[in-house]
Order: sequence, then C-alpha cells, then structure tokens
Amino acid sequence: MPFCEIRNVAKSYFLEGKRIDVLRGVSLTIESGQMLSLTGASGSGKSTFLQVLGALDAPTSGSILFDGRDVTHLGEAELSRFRNETIGFVFQFHHLLPELTALENVMMPALIRRMARSEAEQKACALLDAVGLTERAGHKPGELSGGEQQRVALARALVLSPRLLLADEPTGNLDPKTGEGIHEVIQRLNAQLGIAALIVTHNTALARACPRRLRLQDGVIVEESIESVSVC
Repeated sequence: MPFCEIRNVAKSYFLEGKRIDVLRGVSLTIESGQMLSLTGASGSGKSTFLQVLGALDAPTSGSILFDGRDVTHLGEAELSRFRNETIGFVFQFHHLLPELTALENVMMPALIRRMARSEAEQKACALLDAVGLTERAGHKPGELSGGEQQRVALARALVLSPRLLLADEPTGNLDPKTGEGIHEVIQRLNAQLGIAALIVTHNTALARACPRRLRLQDGVIVEESIESVSVC
C-alpha cells in the first residue's frame, strides 16, 4: 500500500456566480522517501493541490489516504493533529517570527505541541546543523540572508519529524544560486531522513533534479518522468 494515495480529487470554486474547476480528478500515489517535483503554468492549480494534499483545504470530491486512512473525513481537531504529525510545510515566503532567533523559530512548533523544552532545543539544534546554520542559531530573521531564512523555515518544517514535506516555490523568492543551494539541502535531507518531498517549482532545472517529475495540466497531473531510484 502506498504511503499516500490521492484518488480522483477535484476542487472547484465559485467566483461571481461562476464555477471554476481548478482540479479535475487528480490521482496520484506517493511512496515513502520519494522526491517529486510538480510544475505547471501559473494559475494551473499547483498551490491549490498542495493545500488540499496537506489538509489545509478540503477537496470538492475525491479522497486522500495516508496509510489507508481517508483524511478528507476527519474533524478539525483530528485534521490539526494529522497535519502536525505527518506534514511539513515550506512556502515561498519564510513566515518566520521576527522577534525570535533562528533557534527559537525552529523550536516553536515543538513547544506548541508541548514537547519538553530541552528536547525541542536538541532537535532544533540538530536541524539547524543539518541545514548549515549552527553558527547563526542565535540570530534573528532580520540578521539573516534570504537563503538563510529559507533554511530556517525548512528546519522548522522538519522539527516534528513529518513523513511528507510539501514545498510551495521554496526557491521562488531567491536568486538562482541561492535557490539551487536550498534545493540541494532538501535533496540531502530527503535522502538522510527518508521523508517524502513534493516540491512545486517554476524552475525546470530544479524540477529535473528530482527522480520523479510531475506536471499539472488542465486540472490533472501528468507523469513526466520517474527514475528507478526513489530518493535523491
């Protein structure tokens, strides 16, 4: 059984009385440890798909199963617990708390989950080391470069040990060289931690660096390429 299975998922909105079909029956399976890229034209529904897959928004129809459990029918409290335990999110903009240090920002999700402060700090330090920011742990976001801030956001997304990382244009706000560095960090952590990762990107070079490449077109996902290995 695949770790994650998306079955015929559709998502529609109504705008000024007109129905807009963004997703038109998306079906996809994701195995543990896979690294996938998702490309598509602007406005094709990539971000909508990530929000639905990450249980931030409900599909209009269809089902999403994690380990055989359909999460589309969970109540809000159960959904919140599921997201915290299973999904890590990284967005184009970092959304770091400016008054906290890098270490404190990474610790925050663990502290909210009532993890002991010593354990949260230990995990956060290990992740900051993994993304190459040990020496910047005491700096606040305003004292960090854009690439460093995105590394902090990546470490924060992983502090609760999720099984799936969803990254929505994580390099879109960075210069090409810095963006490539972020992508390399995600690849390395994907291999080291064994988490599945789905990266939405407009950068075709970065997309090609993933073993499995998808494209969202006309509301459905097209498999462009899959290599024999499942992780970078």
